[in-house]
Amino acid sequence: MDLDDLRSAIAAKRLRITDHADEEAANDRLTLDEILKSVDNGETIEHYPTDKPYPICLILGQAENGQPVHSV
Repeated sequence: MDLDDLRSAIAAKRLRITDHADEEAANDRLTLDEILKSVDNGETIEHYPTDKPYPICLILGQAENGQPVHSV
């Protein structure tokens, strides 16, 4: 997963939020907008190229209030 490709997909609104992701965000009291902004200013800290059904990566970014946000 290339971070620039992910950012392009977000900009083009080509993303799918799973129920699990939505539940995790709610548990962490994060909005979708906060997560997307953290991806925009974040960096990839782990790659999982063989994950199924698609390759994924772990991204560390910051919310507007400066709190760290980890996204997969």
